[in-house]
Amino acid sequence: MSGRFISLEGGEGAGKSTQARRLAEALRSRGLAVVVTREPGGSEGAEAIRALLLHGAQNRWSARSEALLFAAARADHVEKTIRPAIDSGAWVICDRYLDSSRAYQGLAGGIDDAAILALHGFGSHGLLPDRTFVLEVPVEQGRARAESRDGAAADRFAARGDAFHADVAAAFRRFATREPARFRVIDAATDPDSVTRALLAGLADLLP
Repeated sequence: MSGRFISLEGGEGAGKSTQARRLAEALRSRGLAVVVTREPGGSEGAEAIRALLLHGAQNRWSARSEALLFAAARADHVEKTIRPAIDSGAWVICDRYLDSSRAYQGLAGGIDDAAILALHGFGSHGLLPDRTFVLEVPVEQGRARAESRDGAAADRFAARGDAFHADVAAAFRRFATREPARFRVIDAATDPDSVTRALLAGLADLLP
């Protein structure tokens, strides 16, 4: 059987990495093979590009340059990690994927959504998740969580202002409204156990 592809999206401090691990544990307890990965990264080539994207001054790259770098990293990630795992029957849980590019470089960065999708169509053959969860937290709460986690080591994206991150949150909400078959919006401002239960409930139609 072919596997499934799940992505977790949301702003800074939404708990995506934590919930990716917790969801993987829950699915493995049901006897499923699970691969947890992340973007940017998840393959040797993509991890090399991750270092270029996350470090340095905020103006190191323009939104267009970022979109190209993310698309290149994603193409390698899909080819080397995601697609082989799905084809082997595993469930892939990805901490960020295409919709982060659509939100950060697209709506918040000023690039047309069609251009982001065209890059994805070329680089990654248009592969979309079976289910995308948007973990929502208020921008202020997310910033506080990220600062508590990262201290002074915030990356180029986390260090951007609240107005930028509000635009990112609005973009994710817009995608979820326009693509209800793929997206589920999860209140991630609550406790981790409740969030994990909501994620599992949002997979009920896909679970064997």
